[in-house]
Amino acid sequence: MSEIDLDKLRSELDDFAEPEKKGGRSPREERIIAGFEEIQRFVEKHGSAPKHGEDRDIFERLYAVRLDRLRTLEECRSLLLPLDRQGLFLGAETVAAARGTPPDDELLAELAGASGITELRHVRKSADKRAAEEIANRNVCEDFEKYKPLFERVKRELKSGVRHTLPVQTMDEIKMAEIQNGEYFIVQGQIAYIAEVGQDFRTQYDRRDSRLRVIYDNGTESNLLMRSFQRALHRDAAGRLITNPDMGPLFAEERAEDDLASGTIYVLRSKSNHPVVVANRDILHKIGVTGSKVEARIANANLDPTFLMADVEVIATYELYNVNRIKLENIIHRVFDLTQLDIEIKDRFGNPVKPREWFLVPLFVVNEVVERIKDGTITQYVYDPTTARLVKATF
Repeated sequence: MSEIDLDKLRSELDDFAEPEKKGGRSPREERIIAGFEEIQRFVEKHGSAPKHGEDRDIFERLYAVRLDRLRTLEECRSLLLPLDRQGLFLGAETVAAARGTPPDDELLAELAGASGITELRHVRKSADKRAAEEIANRNVCEDFEKYKPLFERVKRELKSGVRHTLPVQTMDEIKMAEIQNGEYFIVQGQIAYIAEVGQDFRTQYDRRDSRLRVIYDNGTESNLLMRSFQRALHRDAAGRLITNPDMGPLFAEERAEDDLASGTIYVLRSKSNHPVVVANRDILHKIGVTGSKVEARIANANLDPTFLMADVEVIATYELYNVNRIKLENIIHRVFDLTQLDIEIKDRFGNPVKPREWFLVPLFVVNEVVERIKDGTITQYVYDPTTARLVKATF
């Protein structure tokens, strides 16, 4: 028998060895890191860690809650410390001691949408335990791309003031009618969207309940009972209801005696010779709201990059009474957000400027939007640029 070459045999067996993992992370770890990176981007932009306080921006307060909870969980600290280039985990023990350490299952549910985390560290009644388990049991949302634009829009509307938030803790209770299809909440540091509300049924205590499909802005979802969602909101000191921007009728056809003038919606067309403007002149409009005379607003338009450094003509105007001009303008721009003109021009000093408020939309659609703002139905519609018309929102 010939002598076995062990080195050769080892090299041949290596071909059948299980390939070594190359530092792959679990989906839960990826979501924890993604949430931490949002906080890091906030710090880079503002120069300090997010802080609590009613006078703070809603997103800063949301990041502050998330950072506190990241600091309290050992699993998160060990994962994120090597990435903490800004020293956000310094003094983490002091912060945790001052604020108290929430149960690990709640922390993981907020930060990672983890599933299977059901071991509770505190004694709670069975209903609270069930609520915590259902909130914790999240899965990856396979069709999240369909919902992602909704979350982006809600965030823009919160920043612009079209929407605002109401603390859940100040309410006597979350009414069943408020948890319905299309509503948004902030729970455990995530924006939650009620995508589906199932058929009503009666519990063993003869209470009405139903099964919800809840989508979260970190790309996860959960299928839980409405009453479990209610309890999760109430247990969360930072829980919020995000208001619906449906403002009802905004202004009437005619001014009443006791109405206070608020301003004018104006629609302008540019006389610029810029190739993009020339090619789209018939459907390119500037839509804005002013509290002064439109004529005064457009004076010296040819010197103002806002007006594309060119004269303009007034196509349409609509008088406003007793409305918030800024909120109204935000609503109009939200509807036409997908059609905003992407153009860069030079101001009179040679500096590059990207003008806003110019939209590629036909005038008849602008008229329809104004009418739907008047009757309060605009929140039910979105603009479809492929068909150049308003269409009913599908979710």
